[in-house]
Amino acid sequence: MTDVVASRIGLPKLSSLARFTFVDVILWALRLAVVIVVVGGTIGTLLKGRYAAAQWFDLVMFGLTIGSVYALIALGYTMVYGVLRLINFAHGDITMTGAFAGYFLASSFDRSGLLDRSPILAMAGILALAIVTSTTIAVLTERIAYRPFRHVRGFAPLICAIGVSFFLEQTFRGLFGPSIRSYPDPKWQRAAIDVLGFSVPRVDIIVIALAVVAMLVLYVIIQRTKMGTAMRAVSEDTDAAAMMGVDVNKVVVFTFALGGAMAGIAGVFYAFVFKQVYFFMGFTPGIKAFGAAVLGGIGSVPGAMIGGFFLGLVESVGPALFLDGIGIPAPYQLRDLIAFTLLIMVLIFRPHGILGERMAKKRA
Repeated sequence: MTDVVASRIGLPKLSSLARFTFVDVILWALRLAVVIVVVGGTIGTLLKGRYAAAQWFDLVMFGLTIGSVYALIALGYTMVYGVLRLINFAHGDITMTGAFAGYFLASSFDRSGLLDRSPILAMAGILALAIVTSTTIAVLTERIAYRPFRHVRGFAPLICAIGVSFFLEQTFRGLFGPSIRSYPDPKWQRAAIDVLGFSVPRVDIIVIALAVVAMLVLYVIIQRTKMGTAMRAVSEDTDAAAMMGVDVNKVVVFTFALGGAMAGIAGVFYAFVFKQVYFFMGFTPGIKAFGAAVLGGIGSVPGAMIGGFFLGLVESVGPALFLDGIGIPAPYQLRDLIAFTLLIMVLIFRPHGILGERMAKKRA
């Protein structure tokens, strides 16, 4: 009776209020705090007028550049999860292996002068070696470490994935040492291109363009090829796909190979942007790419692409836009904080991601 009266006068039902727990209060307070920081910081930054249009453009371009790298890595996470329902936490370190392979060939090309004389040929060779290396390691990882746990429930697959991550890191540390190596910096990468009246480093254009091409090729493979159809069938129902004649093992290996290829490309791009290679370099971009996959909707290929670009933009533009206006000193040093805060907020308030909920409804 009281619920009926409350609904007629426009108040919340008492039964709903009774279910409003202390945790709900904390979550709503967290939402409010984030909104206040974002809105207040944005208004404060714009009122200060500290950043010129060229600086905002540079931040956006860098966000798209690093976001394209996150998107490539996130594709590996989302494809493996879509087929096996397994989070491959070693995927970031597979990216590191591709970067190392590309580094040694790039250094050789730089010493011989080929990197400057024939940049297209040199980049093709560097990417090819990185792809072969990371793809091989990804396939071996699936065969040796993940296949025995494919039908095991519980924490064993997760622990195995973490173990593979540590194994790759410590193996490369033992082989090549803990020191940071510098990627070559050829002149043609340092050159700038005029875009809409703004100066953009050529390396940013190259990374964004090639990453978009790689993602489009991957999308065509998944949506327009026979193997892509088999991947989607296994993702929907493994047992039904097997009864229809689909070789599940072959599909899983192909999925890991595709993810490894994307990781190899991402490793080279990440190294060319930040100019550093070391045994632990895959951890942070790997975790952020996992966040991008969750943000876009884990299991959704378009969602991984969108999530990667969105996370890159927030990480690049966010510190200046959100934190500078509220008086945070050196806000760019907190870009990782913004990235992981975004991941936490997504996991709390929209765990299905941007496209994940729609994909789940389609499957239902």
